[in-house]
This record gives sequence, structure tokens and C-alpha cells, in this order.
Amino acid sequence: MPVSRNLIVFAALNGAMAVAVGAFAAHGAGPQIKTLLTTGAQYQMVHAVFAFGCAQWIVGGRLAQIAGWLGALGGLIFCLSLALIAFLSAPAFGAVAPAGGLLMIAGWVCLVIAALRS
Repeated sequence: MPVSRNLIVFAALNGAMAVAVGAFAAHGAGPQIKTLLTTGAQYQMVHAVFAFGCAQWIVGGRLAQIAGWLGALGGLIFCLSLALIAFLSAPAFGAVAPAGGLLMIAGWVCLVIAALRS
């Protein structure tokens, strides 16, 4: 299976967003939202790198690609939900964060299965 260019692009955009959110948290955010933004940025960055690795792992096959997409999408949803809570003072978006978390977990589980199959 060829390297997934689309997954690499998505991972790179996630990484760029994570740096931007993390920088804002460090330099422009008030103390009440700093923790939310920092947490979201950290999870998003980890899963951007995760997705990039999955995109590069040819032996992992389609399941590794799926793992990368799940992880990257989950990281994005998780980070965005925390950012919306922080910026809009909308705690209702807290109900969205677990969906991102479940996608990230599913990505890791898919990667385990891909590793055991390869």
C-alpha cells in the first residue's frame, strides 16, 4: 500500500494547528483557559505525529491508515471542543470531547491490530 499523502497533509495541518493553539495558550490566554488549550494542543500534536507514522507504515496496510485517520480526527475534535469551551465559555461542548477521545483510542486499538496482523 502506498504512503497516504492525504493523511500526511491532514497530520501536518493538525500539527500546525496544535502549535498555534499551544503558542496562544502560552502567550495570550488567560489563566482560566490556558489549561484547556494546552491540553487540547498536546493531544492534537501527539495524534498528528501518530497519524504521520501510520501514513508511513506501509507494512501495516489499510488498518494502519485507518488508525492514523481515527487518531488525527479524534485529536482535532478533542482540541476543537476544548477550544470552543475556552473561547465561547460554552461548557456544552464538553459533551463533544469524549467523542474525540474515543476516536483516538480506536486509532490506537486499530494500530495494535495492524501490528499483530503484519
